[in-house]
Amino acid sequence: MKSLTANELRKLYIDFFVSKGHRQISGASLIPENDPTVLFTTAGMHPLVPYILGAEHPAGKKLVDYQKCIRTGDIDSVGDPHHLTFFEMLGNWSLGAYFKKEAIEYSYEFLTQCLGIDPAKLSVTVFAGDENAPRDDEAANVWRSLGISEDRIHFMPKEDNWWGPAGETGPCGPDSEMFIDTGRPACGPDCRPGCSCGKYFEIWNDVFMGYRKDEKGEYKEMERKCIDTGMGIERTIAILQGKKSVYETEVFTPIIAKVEELCGRKYGEAEDDDVSIRIISDHIRTSVFILGDQRGMAPSNVGQGYILRRLIRRAVRHGKKLGIDHAFLSDIATVVLSLYQDAYPELKERQDFIFDELKKEEAKFSETLVKGEREFEKMLPNLMKGNSRQISGRLAFKLYDTYGFPIELTVELAKEHGFTVDEKGFQEAFQKHQEISRAGAEQQFKGGLADHSEATTALHTATHLLHKALSVVMGGYVKQLGSNITAERLRFDFNCPRAMTKEEIKAVEDLVNEQIQKDLPVTIEVMSPEEAKAQGAAAQFDAKYGEQVKVYSIGDFSKEVCGGPHVEHTGTMGHFRIVKEQSSSAGVRRIKAVLEK
Repeated sequence: MKSLTANELRKLYIDFFVSKGHRQISGASLIPENDPTVLFTTAGMHPLVPYILGAEHPAGKKLVDYQKCIRTGDIDSVGDPHHLTFFEMLGNWSLGAYFKKEAIEYSYEFLTQCLGIDPAKLSVTVFAGDENAPRDDEAANVWRSLGISEDRIHFMPKEDNWWGPAGETGPCGPDSEMFIDTGRPACGPDCRPGCSCGKYFEIWNDVFMGYRKDEKGEYKEMERKCIDTGMGIERTIAILQGKKSVYETEVFTPIIAKVEELCGRKYGEAEDDDVSIRIISDHIRTSVFILGDQRGMAPSNVGQGYILRRLIRRAVRHGKKLGIDHAFLSDIATVVLSLYQDAYPELKERQDFIFDELKKEEAKFSETLVKGEREFEKMLPNLMKGNSRQISGRLAFKLYDTYGFPIELTVELAKEHGFTVDEKGFQEAFQKHQEISRAGAEQQFKGGLADHSEATTALHTATHLLHKALSVVMGGYVKQLGSNITAERLRFDFNCPRAMTKEEIKAVEDLVNEQIQKDLPVTIEVMSPEEAKAQGAAAQFDAKYGEQVKVYSIGDFSKEVCGGPHVEHTGTMGHFRIVKEQSSSAGVRRIKAVLEK
């Protein structure tokens, strides 16, 4: 196997698929555009769902890119040698251009020829079939034709070899996963790819997106069958370099070295210290990417901003555990920027914002810790009066939930005053809180990935009208900083140093409704980003040179680069009403609005 760095793997992958007739496209923002179903972009295919469902992509039918991704479900698992919140995904797609045979052949060629993996060490899994779709003999036969022996082709059930849909409905299909045999002994006679013993390492996944699950729960074959693949950069370079953990690769070692310098401790010498060092390294790396995203945002108490706040504060807390007694996040962020600013130029462009927000949040959390200590001191007299010398889990959780005070510090303070803490009771309260939060997060996925219903399509179009109307009423400085749409309402964030007046809100409403009443046509053109910019189209121009973008015009009122979906003419949208205008964060205002029939 070739020992490759992340930068080398990224380039090798893109060059390989470009040589096979694919067009490189820019990775999308970490903050999904007008998609209420997820907080962050979780996979390379996420931004391409509209095209998998049938829309024409301006770059064609064969695509390749690298995509920044965040998955938040395992935040509390970060600290072990394997889990990450931020990661990079390599992907190639066919939007009806080719299907299983070509996808598998490309995968095999890249793994064996470009990465130098011994074919004898490759094992694959394919879908075993069920009542919804047949056994995938087609994929298995392709693997056989490439020389993969029968004992290394494993037929697996839906829970192992079926992707999607992301929500209750949407595109989905069987997949074929590729594994490298690490040479470790099998854990038993049933050991196979996917086993948790570590003998098999998953390196790639080809999804054969040939079905769509409908509202009745039925799986219908799609007319245009698509390919979606995914290869995680961090995991892949770890196996190529013979490392036991992603934290031993060059995407983390400089970050870890900076943490070592700050705390005076050495990674690899004490497991408790290692856990804290990994948490700090992962969480600040992720925070830099959220803050530095083209749609980046500040920490807050809702949505993506809440996740960001949680990551930053967890990093600070573990810094204190390591004995770092001063502000340190910007020092680590500087290392992250140096590692990634070439692949992701938006990080350098937004570096002042990144540093400012990290410093502000670090200072705020320090104040929070002081408040928590005060609250503990207030509780102390009543605790001292009681017979028990144990602080209840409920009380410890209240300090955590209400004041953000970490359980470790509650235990530490309690010990100083001769108390213990019911940590089991705290964990029970914490898990109950997590279950409630998880239920809310799962509810976000209910509509399926990238809901393109009639209601959300109209609200998406309304965000364009709102953006332009704000620019007219408030001044040309107004820029969209984020948006979120459900079937009931739109939410729109924009830069503004003050609250809007009642008169300004009414003027914006009136201007939007005037365009709706005119029944303006909504038209689309495909052009280069440079042409779009020259025509005055509103956009966050993050596409690479030479790419094509879609420009939507609403009559002669609005012109904006966007991926859709939109109504065909405005007269069908209904009456636009601003429900609320409020502060989102410093210098950022948030509008919530609805369309009423």
